[in-house]
Amino acid sequence: MKVLLENLSKHFGSVVAVDGVTLDIRDSEFVAFLGPSGCGKTTTLLMVAGIYKPTTGIVKFDERVVNHLAPRDRKIGMVFQSYALYPHMTVYQNLTFPMRLSKVPKSEMEARAKEAADILGIGALMDRRPGQLSGGQQQRVALGRALAKQPDLLLFDEPLSNLDARLRLSMRGEIKRLQMELGITSIYVTHDQVEAMTMADRIAVIREGKLQAYATSDELYDQPRTLFIAGFVGNPPMNLIEVEVLQEGDSYRARRNGFDLQLSEARGHKAAGRGKVILGIRPEDVSIGDRGLRGEVYVVEPLGRDDLLDVHVGDASVHVLADPSLHLKIGDQVQLGLNVDKVQFFDPESEQSLLWA
Repeated sequence: MKVLLENLSKHFGSVVAVDGVTLDIRDSEFVAFLGPSGCGKTTTLLMVAGIYKPTTGIVKFDERVVNHLAPRDRKIGMVFQSYALYPHMTVYQNLTFPMRLSKVPKSEMEARAKEAADILGIGALMDRRPGQLSGGQQQRVALGRALAKQPDLLLFDEPLSNLDARLRLSMRGEIKRLQMELGITSIYVTHDQVEAMTMADRIAVIREGKLQAYATSDELYDQPRTLFIAGFVGNPPMNLIEVEVLQEGDSYRARRNGFDLQLSEARGHKAAGRGKVILGIRPEDVSIGDRGLRGEVYVVEPLGRDDLLDVHVGDASVHVLADPSLHLKIGDQVQLGLNVDKVQFFDPESEQSLLWA
């Protein structure tokens, strides 16, 4: 099923929770709504579900306006952060409860519940109650309940937030595999950019109720169109340093106190002559070598495969991913090489990219 949001807004009194969001979701596509807490992503999801009525704008399913339809009439399945299982019911009763409300025939109800349970590997748990299940098992039951309804659209509201890190990793893969196998159009709300980037076909980045960007994970990562996206997408986050870009003959240099970087002409000329601009560079695009910007190691954070260094270059702080075999310590003097073909530039006033706007 295709979904279209046209100029969708939601006001709670004087508070604008969602402000003119327009985007399309293709049939069988997995889309993530990504943003910090309170940005409006869940409110947008609940308007798609019919739980909230839009203040303005239109929600369409396959070209049909559904603003007037109740949630039960939208052929959706929802999976919540809290699982929302009935504690006095067995797994089987939880799986079939929505179907009983819809008066689905008993034989069909049993067949759907068994199919969902087999897909999710919870067939042996059918007689247990939620209190007898682990967090991961409860999440599988919640997902099975949504699938047993045979929805045209699956809606996820931060479903993995209550799980430990290892279980989140495995459930991410399970949900994505199921979505691809079943071909159900899905919207997934999360504040975790790793979840969004690893699972979604496209990501809608939302900030303060406004849509910042709607693109693939590669586009968001390599071509961030705003300063917010540059800092929010990616872990560890992008280095953001205020500099002035100057042209000296045929060369371009980014400078601030103790920081002097020669740039490529392709990127340097777009930032030159603008006064103060924000230079962005990801930690993996900075290397430790025998030439480059001179700095002092201020902090070392061992991450296992890499060490995350905070290196002070003049009065600028630059995060670098370094090989642990270098055995760098606080106070060591190092030289940093920056991949100038990966440098980003942003206007500090508008926060828009100077490269991709």
